[in-house]
Amino acid sequence: MSEMLSQDEIDALLRGTSESSKPEANPEEHLDSMESDALGEIGNISFGNSATALSTLLQQKVEITTPIVSEVTIDALRERYPTPHVALRVGYTEGLKGENVLVLTREDAAIISDLMLGGTGIGVDPEGLDEIRLSAVQEAMNQMMGAAATSLSTVFSKKIDISPPLVEVFDATKNQTIIDRLELWETMVLIEFNLKVGTLIDSKIVQIAPVQFGKQLVNELMAATSPAPVAPAPPAAQVAPKQEAAPAPATAAQQPVRPQAKSVPEVAVSQAEFMPLHAPTTNDSIPANLGLLYDVPLNVTVELGRTKRSVREVLELSQGSIIELDKLAGEPVDIYVNQQRIARGEVVVIEENFGVRVTEIIQPHERIGIV
Repeated sequence: MSEMLSQDEIDALLRGTSESSKPEANPEEHLDSMESDALGEIGNISFGNSATALSTLLQQKVEITTPIVSEVTIDALRERYPTPHVALRVGYTEGLKGENVLVLTREDAAIISDLMLGGTGIGVDPEGLDEIRLSAVQEAMNQMMGAAATSLSTVFSKKIDISPPLVEVFDATKNQTIIDRLELWETMVLIEFNLKVGTLIDSKIVQIAPVQFGKQLVNELMAATSPAPVAPAPPAAQVAPKQEAAPAPATAAQQPVRPQAKSVPEVAVSQAEFMPLHAPTTNDSIPANLGLLYDVPLNVTVELGRTKRSVREVLELSQGSIIELDKLAGEPVDIYVNQQRIARGEVVVIEENFGVRVTEIIQPHERIGIV
């Protein structure tokens, strides 16, 4: 008769069975090093454009740089945020499928909301984030993510749009709307940026998304940057061998016509005469006294874009309003001299000032009819 198993042995067998029944990790649920680097580059491009939009809203110099990509679980996220933070959930309505979450400290959100409402951002109490101030943060992040979506539209060569973000002050140790949403994502990708707003904020802003959404972004990037497939050359046509045939007798109408010799008129030949040698110039038609015009002042204007608005829309403008132009972010800007477009370029920042780097000179024949 076999011996009875002890309770410890039964427990050990159960533990072994449960551990062996666990499914192996699916590689599709994790990012490799190439995908992490690609996500960092995508974040660098899109949030660089977001910094410009946020700078315009807050009237402060804004820098969002140095993305760091990692993977986290919901438990690790709860440990990362033991104190209340502000979270904004952003969904994509066109071009991409999915959503992500932005996380700010309450202190940073309070400063941003105060600047949005016309304050100085100094001495703001983070405990005072009421509904109005949260709405101000929501609008700032809406403009920021809208600019990021525009950048992605340019990179992916397709239209990408977002829904208005949902804002919430969340405590990671408690179950709330956004935390409940994050629990649906088994593994999350976390992209952390440095956020600087003037001298008021020097902190972090974090973007959290499911790993599958991160892979979707990488796939879109690869599809946009892959060269178009070259169509194979059609097969060479088969030429049938010529059949030997006896020549038919030529009729009078088919007799070959022999070319008649043409009389060549005599041409008078004279000695070549050359102009006197002189220093080469780019254009001999330029007058010698052109230097008199060098000091004439010209108005140089850089145009970011144009749009049309009704009288009602213009009268409804207020501080902080956004006017969307007819150009995508990243497109070359037009350079005018005395209202005549002469070049295109890209906007650069030189210390504290904006500048423009000339990338293309418009040729004279292209300027005809251009206003």
